[in-house]
Amino acid sequence: MDTESTYSGYSYYSGRSRGSHRHGERSRDRHKSRSKESSRSEKSVTINAPPAEPLLGDQSVREEEVQDDNWGETTTAVTGTSEHSLSQEDIVRISKDLDDSVGLDCKRYLNVALSVILALVVFLTPLAFLILPHLLWPDRLRACGTACEGLFISVAFKLLILLLAVWALFFRPPRAGLPRIFVFRALLATLVLLFVLSYWLFYGVRILDPQDEDYQGIVQYAVSLVDALLFIHYLAIVLLELRQLQPFFSLCVTRSTDGATQHYNLGQLSIQRAAVVILENYYKDFPVHNPAMLTASKSRAAKHLAGLKVYNVDGPGGNNAAAGIAQSQSRAMIAAAARRRDSSHNELYYEEAEHERRVRKRRARLVVAVEEAFTHIRRMQEEEQKKAPSDVMDPREAAQAIFPSMARALQKYLRTTRQQHLHSMESIQQHLAFCVTNNMTPKAFLESYLTTGPTLQYGKDRWLARQWTLISEASVTSGLKDGAVFLLKCIDFSLVVTTKKIPYIQLAEEFIDPKSHKFVLRLQSETSV
Repeated sequence: MDTESTYSGYSYYSGRSRGSHRHGERSRDRHKSRSKESSRSEKSVTINAPPAEPLLGDQSVREEEVQDDNWGETTTAVTGTSEHSLSQEDIVRISKDLDDSVGLDCKRYLNVALSVILALVVFLTPLAFLILPHLLWPDRLRACGTACEGLFISVAFKLLILLLAVWALFFRPPRAGLPRIFVFRALLATLVLLFVLSYWLFYGVRILDPQDEDYQGIVQYAVSLVDALLFIHYLAIVLLELRQLQPFFSLCVTRSTDGATQHYNLGQLSIQRAAVVILENYYKDFPVHNPAMLTASKSRAAKHLAGLKVYNVDGPGGNNAAAGIAQSQSRAMIAAAARRRDSSHNELYYEEAEHERRVRKRRARLVVAVEEAFTHIRRMQEEEQKKAPSDVMDPREAAQAIFPSMARALQKYLRTTRQQHLHSMESIQQHLAFCVTNNMTPKAFLESYLTTGPTLQYGKDRWLARQWTLISEASVTSGLKDGAVFLLKCIDFSLVVTTKKIPYIQLAEEFIDPKSHKFVLRLQSETSV
């Protein structure tokens, strides 16, 4: 691949004669390669229904893959790259992730185990109230009448409703692991535990010790427990779900590296739960973080700082007069360097203009290459019935057949826009096979590469962080307040969140009488009507 760099006008005109010869050789080689690729692709580009196996076979599902940076120049088929090449940094990161995941999994399973134990105690308590009298003093119990038997049906259906409600509210898959306990959920669990213990205490003192013979009263006591549990569940819905629906705060989320900003309206939530909501929206609203886009500004600043040099000729042991002269010379050099830096905006302007020109050129070449490949696929689909069954290909094979014709243009565009680390060769082939299978246009295929998408559009290895760190001066279990600021820190960047309270809106009403909508046409004397 030809190397590109920022060049002046003199180098441009002087290099055209040398580049013309290389351009002719590349055009002849490209013509030969296209002829070979067209003969190979005309042999088998017919598309069938997608197979059940993965698009790229067994080797497409990999945990860690090392990718060649020059896949656009050497791509003729899927090459077998090493799956086990790991650096020392990767090993340290993997071990750290494993340790963190073990701690998070233990904490998650502990919470689930405690919730299951509490739920079993709650659901078995009413049944125990009804069964224990029949086991301890069955001969002394009075006969259960029709009203008592009707209460059995009421208890059964109420327990079924309570079971479904608790499963729907409390046993949902967790969305995130919080650093502190969920205050309202812990409060509700404590309330339920104290409530059940108080019922057991009353049951033991007033029913078990005297061995009460009124079984209908015992059944009504169990029914009252189930009714109270249903009311507690209603309280849980209000505290956990309904309380946060009305927005009270507007949160401004800014990424520290590139300044990408989004605004979200949230209700009365704690800081840690607000952080979870922000992260859930971050992965779908913010464009993917690209550290390669930040290296240009850093290198430019470093170059200007490197151009400023100050020397102390006399050294630390010089006299005062020499030190004063050196200080004045240093000020003069700093002023001269500052005047030179004043013209750096011109350099920035021309660099950005040159970069935009290169992006437009690479984009045009990529669009043409992809449109030619998709046009060839459509032509072969029209001739599908004339082909022999041996020439029929599935979408995976068709994508691998046409991919080399567009690989070079796509790689150059991704390198120019600094996106080459976001897309691997296998992911591009999978996306191409997906577009071919669903009869999508070239524009739909290119949309993933011409515009930067949200973070969820890319693989999990591009998310840069599995665990976030919440930094806040206030307690993370406290609620949001006006002016509160907290950070969500990742490996390479952080999200700065500022909280503003939504202002109170006062609306006034003004009545307009419909009869007042009457107008008069004013005519001047010189106006001809």
